[in-house]
Amino acid sequence: MRPVHLWIGVAVLAVGGYLSLGIGAASSVGVADLFPPTAQDWHLLATSRIPRLMAILLAGASLSVAGLIMQRITANRFVSPSTSGTVEAAVLGILIATMFFNSTSLTIKMLIAIGTAILGTMIFLQMLQRIQHREGIVVALVGLMYGGVLAAITTFVAYQRDMVQFLDIWTTGSFSGILEGRYEPLYTVLVVGVIGYLFADRFTVIGMGESFATNLGLNYQRILYVGLIVVSVMAAVVVVVVGAIPFLGLIVPNVVTLLMGDNVKKVLPVSALAGAAFVLACDVVGRVVIHPYELPVATIAGAIGGVVFIWLILRSAKGAAV
Repeated sequence: MRPVHLWIGVAVLAVGGYLSLGIGAASSVGVADLFPPTAQDWHLLATSRIPRLMAILLAGASLSVAGLIMQRITANRFVSPSTSGTVEAAVLGILIATMFFNSTSLTIKMLIAIGTAILGTMIFLQMLQRIQHREGIVVALVGLMYGGVLAAITTFVAYQRDMVQFLDIWTTGSFSGILEGRYEPLYTVLVVGVIGYLFADRFTVIGMGESFATNLGLNYQRILYVGLIVVSVMAAVVVVVVGAIPFLGLIVPNVVTLLMGDNVKKVLPVSALAGAAFVLACDVVGRVVIHPYELPVATIAGAIGGVVFIWLILRSAKGAAV
């Protein structure tokens, strides 16, 4: 992939962002009204559509980066926040925070969700180390079953507390409720993303195995837990603000690494750009299909991601057979 391809991607993302700003339930502000917007148009853009666009870009980029780092530190292409119990653990944390700290700020709830996401991911990594046959598909199935158990526990607790209606908000990613003042916690992922980029070379090394990383003088466990915290924070923040977006952290990093290789430092910016573009495209499609109503991003991403996931499994099985 050459620099010109990256610039083409930026241009495509800019066009998608422009379309995103011009599409909405309010037909009075369309694509043709953006240059120049009136004072009333600008009020709508500033309070609704620009925050929504920023939330889309931040959520897509962060989940894609989280998936890339997780796949590298576990040396498995089928591991992501949605196939390792990270997302489900974050949802459980939000439920716990809502039950016991409902009157507290969103920051406290986000911290609790981050804590449960870290704990849930640590348990998955411990399970992973005890699996003898660590083929990609096997690990993915174990992660999906583990996530299913966490989701079942969450549903049971929510049912007991008459809070099942809240689960759809946290498990179905949607940007329809994003307004000014409701998406700002997502900027946390920028700080965490910088940390992930600074440790990118180390993530690449530990992905080659513990003995290899130790021989090069790296503290394998320390780098592993740094990656775990980065992934958990990104996933939990997105789930708290917009809800879960399935398959994003799985398919986008896989497609990018198939084109560019496994060097995390080189692939991470492209993966972030691709993840943002993917979520933006899903959001635009969801708003156009049944306009002026809209489909959640999670529905569009789940349909596309499921097809790509099956293709990745078939491709992996074919490579193993050869």
